[in-house]
Amino acid sequence: MELKLKYIIGSLLGLTIIILDFVLFFNFTERNFGPAVWYFNPILVVGFLIAGITFILDLIAENDRQKELETKFLEFVRSLVESVRSGVSIPQSIVHVANVQFGALTPYIQKLAHQVEWGYPLHDALTIFANDTGNQVIKRSVTIVIEAEKSGGDMGSVLEAVTQSVFAIKKIKDERKSNAYTQTIQGYIIYFFFVLIMVVLQVYLIPKLSLVGSDVGSGLGSIGIQSVGGTGGQLDFNPIFIATIVVQGLFAGLMLGKFSEGDYTSGIKHSIIMVIGGYLVVSTAAGVIKPEESLLLLIPVQTFLRKVKWFSIKEE
Repeated sequence: MELKLKYIIGSLLGLTIIILDFVLFFNFTERNFGPAVWYFNPILVVGFLIAGITFILDLIAENDRQKELETKFLEFVRSLVESVRSGVSIPQSIVHVANVQFGALTPYIQKLAHQVEWGYPLHDALTIFANDTGNQVIKRSVTIVIEAEKSGGDMGSVLEAVTQSVFAIKKIKDERKSNAYTQTIQGYIIYFFFVLIMVVLQVYLIPKLSLVGSDVGSGLGSIGIQSVGGTGGQLDFNPIFIATIVVQGLFAGLMLGKFSEGDYTSGIKHSIIMVIGGYLVVSTAAGVIKPEESLLLLIPVQTFLRKVKWFSIKEE
């Protein structure tokens, strides 16, 4: 990947946020070594996100550019078919078509036309054209055209077959993306519902179970029976919840990209949204909501359920 100025600026900005986070919100003393406030880890995650956001955005933009190249290549081949059908040779057709704008594919077509004008062999010029685009569909199509030209076949029919093949591939991808749209929405709903369950476990259920366990241990100790597990500290479930959310979001996003776009690279954006969003929700809830206050959050839910039950009984 080419090193760009925006990569350096983004990395320096993210690194500055991370350093300031450690300087302001981290205890380096042996007695209280660790984060001083609950929002230390969320700020750390935001710093890493800012440091890598430029790389991520360029990766997403490159995927979109590759899709545009496939669409414009289809238009380019159709123009070649019309020109070849009229009796013009392929090199002359390429030079003629190069005057038309094909979006992201235009620079590559113009370079191809210049090479043909300068006397490059058609096979070499087409190979360079395909390698410059870096698109697998274009590479396969150009390979077919080169082999057909070597064997002396009807280039008009060959180009028309390539056009139909590229169009069929694009149609299949569009249909798969359209059919997977509902699954993508469901995947997000299921994931954030899973995050909600983790929040309830973290801020309400686990603290209550810990209090019950300590009460049972105190009662057993008062009658001379030592509780199981001794008198050690309580188990911290927060790292377990965080690891569960990160793993779930990472692989769920990759699978959504595979289902909708056909490759795991397209799922990186889904993974980032799920992992960052889920982590910030859980860490914020764990830092802001106290166990004794979590019962207050259940009051509106209980009131709503009672009203729904009352209306259903009234209707009956």
